[in-house]
Amino acid sequence: MRTRTRVILHSLLLLVLVVQVSRPVCVDVPSETEAVVGNPMKLTCISCMKREEVNAETRVDWYYIPPDEEPIPIYLFDGQPRELEGPWRGRLMWNGSKDLQELSISILNVTMNDTGTYKCVVFRQFEFDCYSPSVTNSLVINLVVREEASDDTTALYSEIMMYVLLVFLTCWLLVEMVYCYRKISKSDEQAQDTATNYLAIPSENKENLGVPVTE
Repeated sequence: MRTRTRVILHSLLLLVLVVQVSRPVCVDVPSETEAVVGNPMKLTCISCMKREEVNAETRVDWYYIPPDEEPIPIYLFDGQPRELEGPWRGRLMWNGSKDLQELSISILNVTMNDTGTYKCVVFRQFEFDCYSPSVTNSLVINLVVREEASDDTTALYSEIMMYVLLVFLTCWLLVEMVYCYRKISKSDEQAQDTATNYLAIPSENKENLGVPVTE
């Protein structure tokens, strides 16, 4: 009985771990800063929220900041994504997540003129029972456009190792769950066999099971 309880607890812990792994997790990842002419470029802007802050009104303003000039608004998200007038109109695409923790945009068909500084400004209005606080975060991205892609073996190796680690963890979780399932099934079969054997013993023999035999 103790073994079975221990196996069940182990299975429950694994189930909790699987749920935690499968739950969407917000990770503040820095944006890439090098683009190649003619290719799309994602400007990553992530603003993580706590679980109790998920219900919030979010507004996102993207700016291009020319040297020694005022920022130029190029994109707006206020309930719906919307491109603004300017040289980027028709080449910008919303690339944010459904929960609005990622608020990125992508530049299509990058040109050399896209080199420069971009700014993502995130305004959130939270709704709690007693008060409605607001917060503003900003992120600056210095984009460099090149005619040809530069070799970055470190990023390639890091990405490969990340996928290898994810595959390993997934396989380990599956093996542990199968092992626990088989352990529980075997324990149930043994308990059932014991009960069946006990019921198969005649009643008069059951009464004599506890009586020692003496000569």
